[in-house]
Amino acid sequence: MLKKMAGIFSHRKQFLNLLVGVPCYETYVAHMSSKHPGEPVKTRKEFFCEAQEERYNAKGGKVSRCC
Repeated sequence: MLKKMAGIFSHRKQFLNLLVGVPCYETYVAHMSSKHPGEPVKTRKEFFCEAQEERYNAKGGKVSRCC
């Protein structure tokens, strides 16, 4: 039961992060290790800061969103 609840909370966190536009750091790390094994992997903070920079400053400082 506890294992099932942990899985549900994990998926809930991933869903909410994608809903607000925060990419998944774990997916990034897995991609880098499988596709680019010789390249350095950003820290979680670097990854988050870069994602925020791309999202909010991609269009000259205008917020990039659907609505």
